[in-house]
Amino acid sequence: MALSGTIAASGLSKAPSPARVDWVDYAKGICIVMVVMMHSVLGVEIAAGQTGFMHVAVAFAKPFRMPDFFLISGLFLPLVIDRDWRTYLDRKVVHFAYFYVVWVTIQFGFKAPAFAAETSWREAGLLYLESFVEPFGTLWFIYLLPIFFVVTKLTRRVPPLAIWLIAAALETARISTGWTAIDEFCARFVYFYSGYLFAPYVFALSDRARNHPALALAALATWALVNAGLVALGASEWKIVSLALGFAGACAIITMGTLLARAQWLNFFRFCGEHSIVIYLAFFLPMAATRTLLLRTGVIADIGTVSLIVTIVGVLGSLAIWYVALRLNARFLFERPQTFWIAPKKAGPVLQAAE
Repeated sequence: MALSGTIAASGLSKAPSPARVDWVDYAKGICIVMVVMMHSVLGVEIAAGQTGFMHVAVAFAKPFRMPDFFLISGLFLPLVIDRDWRTYLDRKVVHFAYFYVVWVTIQFGFKAPAFAAETSWREAGLLYLESFVEPFGTLWFIYLLPIFFVVTKLTRRVPPLAIWLIAAALETARISTGWTAIDEFCARFVYFYSGYLFAPYVFALSDRARNHPALALAALATWALVNAGLVALGASEWKIVSLALGFAGACAIITMGTLLARAQWLNFFRFCGEHSIVIYLAFFLPMAATRTLLLRTGVIADIGTVSLIVTIVGVLGSLAIWYVALRLNARFLFERPQTFWIAPKKAGPVLQAAE
């Protein structure tokens, strides 16, 4: 617990400070692809009224998909949590708030006509304003992250064990108020805080996996069987079990990312991890367009195949949107303009967590 304030020397010593940590990008890449897959598959299945073979993959990933993402998001926080409040708020609150405002407006622009057709333009406008209180669509993750960052800094003087136990209790309590920010905070904060608190141990786990790949593969196989079995039995949603599976799955993805980085395989996942914010912000548009096209035309009958195609297009389409935005000098979609900085930029190492 005492190590929460800094990354242990053994944790980052093998990675040059200006460089990105390779396995983190692989792990983030796996996570963001799973997020796109979940939204794509469930969206297709709801629209079609039936399930396909991709539903199994989504169910398998459910216990650890978001826990891993949040845990990784907290990993580099010990390096920056002691910054002055102005700089901290700029990097950890204003940064995400900017992208939330831009992309909630874009998403709402596409969906507003349908909302207005169901009710009225006045109601659609009120729904847009409500999105700044109740996170809209797929954007709840970047709505919640700034809250996690602020809460963690505000509680620096509280014994870390007490915070962790409260966070774990909130996850186990299954809080359901109907408000996304509150419910997801209770369900996810324990993973984010664990990434912050136990960062040295996470890096040590990665080091062990890199040094003992055979043992790491055996551990992954065991985890996959246990996770799949508990999901199939319906036990993965049980209290305590879900918490354990969340952490076990996070460790598995970290191990997987480390092994892929060690072998330099599937570099596409690393690229996705490096640009996870791009994919997260933009995938909704190619995903929704492809889903609508395939289901309306009926050119492909198998729902599982449709779900797989929608997932692939969601990932690749978001990267294509990013590329076009850069070409058209619309960088503001993915890069925060200087106007919206409240603290000056500082030259230095690029931290994955800053995304």
